[in-house]
Amino acid sequence: MTLNIYFLRHGQTASSRGNLFCGSIDPSLTPDGEEMAQLFAAAYANKPWEAIYCSPKERAMLTAEPLANKLNMEVHLRDGLQEINYGAWEGKDVDTVNAEYHDDYLRWLADPGWNPPTGGETAMAIAARALAVVEEISQKHSTGNVLVVSHKATIRILLCSLLGIDAGRFRYRLGMPVCGVSIVEFGKHGPLLKVLADRSHLTDRLRDLPGT
Repeated sequence: MTLNIYFLRHGQTASSRGNLFCGSIDPSLTPDGEEMAQLFAAAYANKPWEAIYCSPKERAMLTAEPLANKLNMEVHLRDGLQEINYGAWEGKDVDTVNAEYHDDYLRWLADPGWNPPTGGETAMAIAARALAVVEEISQKHSTGNVLVVSHKATIRILLCSLLGIDAGRFRYRLGMPVCGVSIVEFGKHGPLLKVLADRSHLTDRLRDLPGT
């Protein structure tokens, strides 16, 4: 057997619905986001799980909770799985950030690997802290299925780092809608992406929601 890590982005929040920069702030799930979490749990409850790891942000914990409750499993919280800190951009939309922090915004668009949001984190910093959690998981669980519940940018940066894609291109290489699950198999040849951002566990209505 091999180790399979299921990377799940949290369900919808008001910030994801409004396409706002949301990293260190901590909005809860919307009712639609709560339904997404329940549907994920229903679809994946019969799979044998070794462990559940999760960002300590409320939106992530509430997404992990339904499955953990069904299986009576502990959720292991890890700070390394938190979302990118957007600094002064937190809670703002793209137009506002472009107007108020124009130069920083252009530098970030060009290469977020090394250029942070104003007062925030670079993609390289996120890769370092999030990969440390993946390494911990691989040391503790050599085989089986492990769920990791995290965030849009963090999961994209992780996947890029694991697959040999420049982490600074994460915004332009991988999509990651809310409550999408991506599966990476860790075998003898290294990480293999098996599934990217699958949302077949959601209803058509939830998959078609704007701004997710």
